[in-house]
Amino acid sequence: MPETPRRTDRLSGTRYGNRPTMKDVAARAGVGLKTVSRVVNGEPGVTPETERRVQEAIDALGFRRNDSARVLRKGRTASVGLVLEDLADPFYGPLSRAVEEVARAHGALLINGSSAEDPDRERELVLALCARRVDGLVVIPAGDDHRYLEPELKAGVATVFVDRPAGRIDADVVLSDNFGGARDGVAHLIAHGHRRIGFIGDMPRIHTAAERLRGYRAAMEDAGIPVKDSWMSLGVTDPERVRRATEEMLSDPHPVTAVFTGNNRVTVTVIRVLAEHSRRVALVGFDDIELAELLRPGLTVVAQDATALGRTAAERLFRQLDGALVAPERIELPTRLITRGSGELPPAD
Repeated sequence: MPETPRRTDRLSGTRYGNRPTMKDVAARAGVGLKTVSRVVNGEPGVTPETERRVQEAIDALGFRRNDSARVLRKGRTASVGLVLEDLADPFYGPLSRAVEEVARAHGALLINGSSAEDPDRERELVLALCARRVDGLVVIPAGDDHRYLEPELKAGVATVFVDRPAGRIDADVVLSDNFGGARDGVAHLIAHGHRRIGFIGDMPRIHTAAERLRGYRAAMEDAGIPVKDSWMSLGVTDPERVRRATEEMLSDPHPVTAVFTGNNRVTVTVIRVLAEHSRRVALVGFDDIELAELLRPGLTVVAQDATALGRTAAERLFRQLDGALVAPERIELPTRLITRGSGELPPAD
């Protein structure tokens, strides 16, 4: 029997995933490579009719310009990396968006990823971004030793840390006033008559958690109130751990009359636990949460400006890239106490 002829359309002889090249575009349009290059790069010297044929070939083949050669010529990739703790955390949404908007204004692409609060994963992600030759990095650190970044910094990778400082290296950092904000929040509870005030926060090795605990202690000390160990609980923000800590504080023979929570995830769990108890307990949380004003009473918070954190860090990064900065700087942004009712409840006893 005669052999069945093989199909010979545009895809024959190609492998899945092969990208069309400028040579493919030139062949389809019936022009030279230089003409295709001129059209792709917006250069003059091409007639409208020829440009039309080249553009039709580009559209038909799905051609996309490969910027690798341009990167080698310019030494810049027009991309920056953002390493977050957790992309799912609502706090990081506006921060990430602010970094992206600044990057876009500078004609750069943002690539982001989550460290999941794991120092090894943070290091792996940061170095993977450096291997892809990002021009700069905005990092919310999970670890406390960033000497692994020293070769990258010397090689010219601009880097700004945000929310928490770098460990064991000098680098730009943009922070909220975690200590002052926590001190103000606890002082607000004290001003409304509370003396037995609990603090539930994140893991103590995290800079923000440690600073907020320090602010809590400072406010209590300023008011001359001794702090019992049972009033303080730091650890993972897992709901079960936070629930257990809250219930222990409420079931003490001399229970707390108010709670100061160290971040938004802790606050949400504490709200759920308090809703199950008949006794009224005042609450102030660090970080605002969505729909906080719709609770009854509304949630009083110490709010930090996540958008300003992201924007300030990104602007600092691009100033580095433009060669406008030399010495690393620590920038601390203020927090704001928003009163809505929960922090103004008087002690129940």
